[in-house]
Amino acid sequence: MKIAITDYSFPSLDIEESILRPLGHEIASLKERKSASELVADADAVITQFAPVDAHVIASMQQAKVIVRYGIGYDNVDVKAARERGIPVCNIPDYCIDEVADHTLAFILGTTRQVVPNTLHIRDGKWGLATPLDQLRTLRDQTVGIVGFGRIGREVAARLAPFKCRRLVHDVFVPADTVRAVGCEPVSLDDLLAQSDIVTLHCPSTPQTKKLLNDESLGRLKQGSVVVNLGRGDLIDSGSLIAALQSGKIASAALDVFEQEPLPLENPLRFMPNVIAASHIASASPKSFRTLRETAAKIAIMALRGEPLPNIVN
Repeated sequence: MKIAITDYSFPSLDIEESILRPLGHEIASLKERKSASELVADADAVITQFAPVDAHVIASMQQAKVIVRYGIGYDNVDVKAARERGIPVCNIPDYCIDEVADHTLAFILGTTRQVVPNTLHIRDGKWGLATPLDQLRTLRDQTVGIVGFGRIGREVAARLAPFKCRRLVHDVFVPADTVRAVGCEPVSLDDLLAQSDIVTLHCPSTPQTKKLLNDESLGRLKQGSVVVNLGRGDLIDSGSLIAALQSGKIASAALDVFEQEPLPLENPLRFMPNVIAASHIASASPKSFRTLRETAAKIAIMALRGEPLPNIVN
């Protein structure tokens, strides 16, 4: 059978091929076809990373038994259109939990301890503090607001615990007792924004969470707060964040995801001294990428065999 892979950021598809080809399955990628619609038309399974798999692309699928997303989020796939066609969409929700949680802690420490500005200060031949003293913070004295308390949010909370900071959590789907059981405080979003020194986002992109941080909600944050985003780029209105950073309302931001990726060359977030930016790489490690790719291939095989599928999101 044929497995279509719409796009991938890996050097090759050697891992997928080592699993699928011995079983006699064919792998086709967009490098060999003119369009995504043409690629998936006769595919028995579809694997996608970042390419838009919209209603038009899904309508061209004549025999697909599954759409597998390389990753946790699946907002590039029109899950409603897939459901209407009877095609299950599966994500891979547990492949990079430690990596993203580690990266979150690195971002938080990087901003509170002003790691990047002081490194650049030394490279410029200077010595001493690169920023005003009040920008160097002790994490124990901070209140960290965690928005989203799924696998990653919980691991972030666990990593913060030894630093003895106050930890607030907002997640409407997680019982308050579950939050309290790990030493965190369940709060409303309004209370989290008002009380947090650092806000870190770990929720999915949904109609309810898109532009969660905008002019109005950023205005409710403490003066000089820190914003960290390793969730989805559209959780934050970029223009609102840039304005808040320029005005000093937000002291600094650490971002791994953006509304538009790749981040345009002219975007101010590339150049602002109070921003740490990464190119959507928080999930990366040899272990996590191997797990991601092996799991995607194995879910495709399960669909081709007619077996029950894990992680169906639609």
